[in-house]
Amino acid sequence: MSAENRVRLVDVWVGVRDPRQATKVEHDLIELLVVSVSAVLSGADTFVEIEAWAKEKLERLRQYLKLEQGIPSHDTIGRVFAAIDPDQFGAAFVRWVGQVLPALANGEVVAIDGKTSRRSGRVGSTPLHLVSAFAAQAGLVLGQRATAEKSNEKTAIPELLATLALEGCIVTIDAMGTQPNIAQAIRNRGADYILAAKDNQPKLAESIDDFFSAFEAAPGKTPHQFHEVVEKDHGRIEVRRCYVFDQLDCLHAPERWPDLQSFAVITTERTIRGKATSTDRRTYISSLAPDAQRMNHSVRMHWRVENTLHWCMDVAFGDDQMRACTDHAAHNLAVLRQFVLNLIRLAPVKRKGGLKVQRLIAATSDTFRAELLGLV
Repeated sequence: MSAENRVRLVDVWVGVRDPRQATKVEHDLIELLVVSVSAVLSGADTFVEIEAWAKEKLERLRQYLKLEQGIPSHDTIGRVFAAIDPDQFGAAFVRWVGQVLPALANGEVVAIDGKTSRRSGRVGSTPLHLVSAFAAQAGLVLGQRATAEKSNEKTAIPELLATLALEGCIVTIDAMGTQPNIAQAIRNRGADYILAAKDNQPKLAESIDDFFSAFEAAPGKTPHQFHEVVEKDHGRIEVRRCYVFDQLDCLHAPERWPDLQSFAVITTERTIRGKATSTDRRTYISSLAPDAQRMNHSVRMHWRVENTLHWCMDVAFGDDQMRACTDHAAHNLAVLRQFVLNLIRLAPVKRKGGLKVQRLIAATSDTFRAELLGLV
C-alpha cells in the first residue's frame, strides 16, 4: 500500500454509529475497533484472545490511542460487535478498499462466492453465510454481504454488486448466481460476466450440452475458438481445454441474458502419478466476445476465491471454528478478519511466509505490526 493511498486506521470506521447508550460508554468505539484489528492481526481469533493480547500490549497501544479506561473486557468487545450495524460496518470496509485500491486493473477477475462459518449459529439457528467479492489477481476482498442461508445468495449478490466499482472488470459467479437480473446488475456496473450454467438453469445447460455433443461428433464443421492449458504439479497433470462459441440462436432463450455474446465448455482432465484420472466438464455463458484464452484464464482465476480466500480464512483465521453467535457478532468479526487479510496483502514491505507466519511476525514485532496498520 503506497503512502499516498494509506488511510489512518482511526478514520476507517468514522461512518459507523456507536450502538451503545452514550451515558454508559466507557470505551471509545473507534479505539475498541483499532485494538481489535491490532489483536486479530497479531493472531487473536476470539474476543477472549483480543482482550488478553491487548492487555499485554496496553502501553504500546497507548502510543497511538488514549485508552483512558484501559482495555475493555471480552464481554464488552463481544457486545459491541454484536450491536454494530453490519451494513454500516460493511460499507466502511468498502469505502476503505476504495481508498487503498482506487481502481482495479482493466480485465481484473472479480470472483463472487459464498462461505458458511459452520459453528457461528446457535442450536436450531442458521450459521452465518457470507457472500464476498474477491479480486483474484490482487488477492483482496472488495466487499461482502451476509445471507441467512446459501439459497439467499440470489438476493444478496445484486445488493453486493451495487456497492462495488467494477468498471472494466470480469465478474465470475458459480451457478447460484446465474440469473438474468444478476447479469444485468453486472452490466450496469460497467463489467462483463461469466456465469456457470448448471442445474439451476436446466434448459440453458441442456441446450449447451446438446450443442456440444453435436460439435464433438463433427468438430470441423462448427466455427469455434479453442485454448488448452497443461499444468504439472507434485505428480499431478491437469489439462484444461476451453471451447468458445457464438452460435447464440442454438441456446435456450438467449434473449433473457443481457448483452450475451458467447458461451463456453471447459473440460478438465486430471492424472495423478500416472494412474488415477478424473474428468470434469463445465459450461458457461458470457457477455465477453468469443476469446477462448481469456475465458479459460478467467474461469481458472475464479477458483482462487476458494484457495486464496475461503481456505485462508479457515486455516489462518479459524473461521469455521468461530463460535460468536449473538446478533451481528459473527458477521462483524468475519468482516474484521477480511480487513486484516487485506492489510497483510497490502503490506508495504513483503515478508516471506503465509498468513499464519505474517500474523506470528506481527505478534512479535511491534515495528512490523505498525507498518501493516499504517502507523509508521
